Amino acid sequence: MTTVTKDNMFRSKPPAGTKKAADRGAHSIVDDEVALRDAKTARLRLARLAKEAADKEAAITAPVAPRAGRKRAP
Repeated sequence: MTTVTKDNMFRSKPPAGTKKAADRGAHSIVDDEVALRDAKTARLRLARLAKEAADKEAAITAPVAPRAGRKRAP
């Protein structure tokens, strides 16, 4: 059996490649979330623009009600 010292009891560095694998995994998750967010933003933007265009078209084609005139005091 080997003698336990501070040098051989604790590892000074994690195994090589572990940090890189974790970084790649984290980056891939974040990149996927960014892609989903961008797709959702684009989809909502298109829906908003379509709704605004439809509202504008409805406002143009809607008949304008005549304004009520002011009542004058006798």
